[in-house]
Amino acid sequence: MDTSAFLIAGLLVALFAVFTVVRAVRIVPQARARNVERLGRYHRTLNPGLNLVIPYIDRVHPVIDLREQVVSFKPQPVITEDNLVVEIDTVLYFQVTDPRAAFYEIASFLQAVEQLTVTTLRNVVGSMDLEKTLTSRDTINSQLRGVLDEATGKWGLRVNRVEIKAIDPPQSIKDAMQKQMRAERDKRAAILGAEGQRQSQILTAEGDKQAAVLRAEGNRTAAILQAEGQSRAIDEVFQAVHRNDPDPKLLAYQYLQTLPQLAQGSGNNFWVIPSEITSALQGVSRAFTEVLPQSPATREKPSDDMAAQAASDTAQAAEAAAAALADAARADGVTSGALPPDTSR
Repeated sequence: MDTSAFLIAGLLVALFAVFTVVRAVRIVPQARARNVERLGRYHRTLNPGLNLVIPYIDRVHPVIDLREQVVSFKPQPVITEDNLVVEIDTVLYFQVTDPRAAFYEIASFLQAVEQLTVTTLRNVVGSMDLEKTLTSRDTINSQLRGVLDEATGKWGLRVNRVEIKAIDPPQSIKDAMQKQMRAERDKRAAILGAEGQRQSQILTAEGDKQAAVLRAEGNRTAAILQAEGQSRAIDEVFQAVHRNDPDPKLLAYQYLQTLPQLAQGSGNNFWVIPSEITSALQGVSRAFTEVLPQSPATREKPSDDMAAQAASDTAQAAEAAAAALADAARADGVTSGALPPDTSR
């Protein structure tokens, strides 16, 4: 009986010793910290690794994470300066720098940070209208970070970043914003279309102007070249005529050669014979009746009678041609109601 009691007492002592040793050893992970109280008073902070404490005297509190933490708060209603209620969702990045202050200076630093964020956000956004709130996220973030970092410094916290994740205005405001955006886009599209049309018309007018200028220059050059060609042709003819020194006989003959061209064409039913034609015929008649210089061949075979007879025949033929032309002119004059004077005889 005494032996059994001794064994049980020894077993209990051994179990107590093991339990005491276990409680005396504390292993803290990396980037973690634990606060130790001795007899109800803060004693020290356990660093990462193996740590020894006095069992039943030292009290070890839960692990505090020293890494940077990310906390997303639920959307909070905030009233803007123009009396619109918007839902703002924020994200907070913070880190515990002093485990002792984070545990003893405030009861729950996460709840304190959330409430401080909400109140600061309402103060900042309350001084802005909706449009400025939507376009000033960086300003709001910097102001929130400054206020939170200053307030949480004594709590052993460091606020690294504050980001606004979403700003949700009322549905009616969203609809109005969409209509405004659509109207603005339609306006820009209309402006761009008008600018394109104006530019197209300007380019078309410039092209027409250049084409007209080039066409006018081409016509002018062609007219100049044509006039120069006609001038040169007239000058060549004039020089050729003067070089050959034509007499009145040749001019009369050319006049008679041009006269039949007046009757050409199917529509020439009425034409007037100029009075100068009789003088032209008389000139031709005199040209043939006058004694022409003989060629070497005629000088070799002189024959005065034959030459006189040929000249007489030629003159008679010319007078007959003139009389025929005069009769034809009278006939045309009777047909048309105007009889030209008989100037051929």
